[in-house]
Amino acid sequence: MAQYKGIVKWFNNAKGYGFIGHEDGPDVFVHYSAIQSDGFKQLKEGDEVEFEIVQGPKGPQADAVILVKGSAPGKA
Repeated sequence: MAQYKGIVKWFNNAKGYGFIGHEDGPDVFVHYSAIQSDGFKQLKEGDEVEFEIVQGPKGPQADAVILVKGSAPGKA
């Protein structure tokens, strides 16, 4: 699968989802279950991530999300 880079536009920790913006197309939905990290899975606005795009029940969504640079706990 293709790997994309993007920036988290927003992420609601209470609801466990948000959106990632990227240069190759429209914003992509992201669910907390797609975040590849230990412990509490969260993202913050402005975090830089790498991800794959898969077809979800309501359209394209991010999968295998890896934090590249950001402010999530335990990360740079």
